[in-house]
Amino acid sequence: MDAKFEAVLVEQTDGVLWVKMTENAHLDEELIRLFWEAKRDPQVRVVVLTGSQERAFCVGAGGANAPQDDTARNAYWVNGMRVMRELVLTALDCDKPVIGRINGHAVGKGCSIALCCDITVAVEDAKIGDTHVKVGLAAGDGGSLLWPHLVGMARAKRFLFTGDLLTGREAEAIGLVTEAVPRARLDERTRYWVDRMLQAAPAAVTLTKRALNSSLRQQAAIHMDMSLGMETLSFLTEDYREGIAALTGKRDPKFLGR
Repeated sequence: MDAKFEAVLVEQTDGVLWVKMTENAHLDEELIRLFWEAKRDPQVRVVVLTGSQERAFCVGAGGANAPQDDTARNAYWVNGMRVMRELVLTALDCDKPVIGRINGHAVGKGCSIALCCDITVAVEDAKIGDTHVKVGLAAGDGGSLLWPHLVGMARAKRFLFTGDLLTGREAEAIGLVTEAVPRARLDERTRYWVDRMLQAAPAAVTLTKRALNSSLRQQAAIHMDMSLGMETLSFLTEDYREGIAALTGKRDPKFLGR
């Protein structure tokens, strides 16, 4: 892969693209480009996605980093919605197997990125969940698309309505991730799945993934527009401003339904 990146640390060895996500503001845009390039590169057979920090896979900020000026804030939000839509669609459209090495917390947007992966190996005490509602936002970053697909509607509602977090072990128990392991075994089990993908016929895996994701990709094209619209409506509420104030002030929010 010839593309240059700054927000992701990339190493390609023996058909495997090892990707570490950083906290760089351009992470989402670079992930879109990376998934696109990986799909097109015949030398890439497997993508492994993980976090660059020891105990964090990827944690969203819930919009807390948005500018305070209303005009700049709105432009920041609209661009973020556009980018997140493309990220989910591009991740689902990448027909190379993607292994999520969930080395730490995967929360909010980070949870959606993890759930776009095909095989997920999580540290058993890592926290995983979609916490949008806790800051007054609708779960629009792919959560309302991906959770029902993986764990069914009843469990999806239970966790998306509350924003409760699960441990890696609890996530494995409900089928949200492939497996959860002690931290000391994370690399061993990730390598196991990499080797399994490399042992398989590349075209067979690629075409099988394409078939498995076909209906979800079609659904995503419509669903992401709708769910990001719902998230934007919640972004305009007083409850969202209260949620962000509570988050930054490290206190419980007082939502008033406005």
